[in-house]
Amino acid sequence: MAEEIKEAEKTDGGKVFKTILKVLLGLCLLAVGIALVWIWRGDLLVLIKGGLGLFLILAGIIALAIAKE
Repeated sequence: MAEEIKEAEKTDGGKVFKTILKVLLGLCLLAVGIALVWIWRGDLLVLIKGGLGLFLILAGIIALAIAKE
């Protein structure tokens, strides 16, 4: 009985540590991503503007395919 409680405490501690590690990793990646978007905002806008036309063409093709049915 006592051994089961000790094992459960070890498991819970390990789960908490893993969860904290995942949260910290997620926050670090989020911060780096925001920083890179801010640094490369000019290039990002060019990429979005370039892809917008292709997206609209694809949306038009899908709309025509739906209307055909």
